[in-house]
Amino acid sequence: MCTAISFKTKDHYFGRNLDLEHSYGESVVVMPRRFPLPFKRMPSMDAHLAMIGMAVVADGQPLYYDAVNETGLCAAALNFPGYARYVSEIPSRYNVAPYELIIWLLAQCSCVSQARALLEKASLVSIPFSDSLPLTPLHFLVCDANESIVVEQTADGLQIHDNPVGILTNSPPFDYHMTRLRDFSALSSRQPVNTFDPAVTLEPYSRGMGAMGLPGDLSSVSRFVRAAFMKAHSLCGETDEQSVTQFFHILDSVSHIRGSVMVGDQPQITVYSCCCNASRGVYFYTTYENRQITAIDMHAENLDGSALSAFRLTHQQQIRTQNR
Repeated sequence: MCTAISFKTKDHYFGRNLDLEHSYGESVVVMPRRFPLPFKRMPSMDAHLAMIGMAVVADGQPLYYDAVNETGLCAAALNFPGYARYVSEIPSRYNVAPYELIIWLLAQCSCVSQARALLEKASLVSIPFSDSLPLTPLHFLVCDANESIVVEQTADGLQIHDNPVGILTNSPPFDYHMTRLRDFSALSSRQPVNTFDPAVTLEPYSRGMGAMGLPGDLSSVSRFVRAAFMKAHSLCGETDEQSVTQFFHILDSVSHIRGSVMVGDQPQITVYSCCCNASRGVYFYTTYENRQITAIDMHAENLDGSALSAFRLTHQQQIRTQNR
């Protein structure tokens, strides 16, 4: 259960909510240009583009949930149960394990068009990272400042969808979400005009009634609609502070409060929310426990090095007392 967003003001911003019932010990990880990248079924890379994102480091390798590279190309992996269908290796195609896709694209592509060219020759293959880390059903949002696509490996093969709204949640497939948006095409941020019966005076009794019918539950289809509506009607300044603040407000509109979604006996929460200024390589995050925004600048690290820089998340709530 997650929501990812591509958002443009003066700079390009990208980020997501990670909604799960527990954390896996993720950190913000900067990968420099000379960190060695082994792949299961493809040649390794000893030199590549640098990137920053949220990852779990397993056996010395970062498994990114979301990341942006130094040229501003972004990618996020979101849960896609019931529809992801990974395949066996195909000799004539790039055989990419699902957990490799973000690194594989961001290591060598500067824009969506370059990523699309690689993806058209690729397949997501059924190869787990290890015995203790089995495959997860995933689909992906890939975007830059100018365009956005969704990548889904289904029973129909590898699908690449243009994404005009720059939003992705979870199952069902992306084309269903876009069809579902048509049910809400009459919604507006402005007060409604009476078209029900112009002969009867029907004045709005509350502000915000133009969006009457906007779904408020936490299902993937409702979060997609709500995030798309909030982004489409967002009025935001162009400074970095204004843009980051607005981005987190949009994510808050689809976040999970502890107890609102239960997975068995476990509550699912928004473990972290992130917003990356993809134009500048600065990664901002909050956690469920800590609402203070923390920033990590990839360019403050040695991007020509060969060692990862990992920053553990600050989970302790940070509260500023103003009067003492």
